[in-house]
Amino acid sequence: MERKGIVMFKGTPVTLQGQDIRVGDIAPNFTAIGRDLQPVKLDSLKGSIVIISAVPSLDTPVCELQTKRFNEEAAKLKVKPLTISMDLPFAQSRFCDSFKIDNITMLSDYKDREFGLRYGVYIEELGLLARSVFIVDADGKLAYKQIVKEIGEQPDYDPVLSEAKNLGA
Repeated sequence: MERKGIVMFKGTPVTLQGQDIRVGDIAPNFTAIGRDLQPVKLDSLKGSIVIISAVPSLDTPVCELQTKRFNEEAAKLKVKPLTISMDLPFAQSRFCDSFKIDNITMLSDYKDREFGLRYGVYIEELGLLARSVFIVDADGKLAYKQIVKEIGEQPDYDPVLSEAKNLGA
């Protein structure tokens, strides 16, 4: 499934590929690669509130800010925070070591694009993930979804954090 005009890259519309999931749906399971090169499945976190922060590339200033912010917030909440990008696990490890990111599980979608396609945030033209945030509740349902319109802008953190707290985080 392709959707155009939902996301912009430097003011130009790009195409999102994948499912258009909705709040209230069962969150699609996916497998991505951890920093240790081992597969990680979303289902393995069932029973926890999961915040999924998707970024295009950790090598950009906005993605760096987003990841640092969720790392700080995760220390205050009872959640399982994930940051997922197309960056290779080696680059993700370097990033985490450089910025002391230790409250977030870093995942790479480089291998199969399973997350990007199942959550409808794979950008066809760029081969990257659209900047987005999802919250999966303890029952495995999608409780929150935010796809950032302009890739170069940060997400709106307040509603994400508010929803996480409403869920008991």
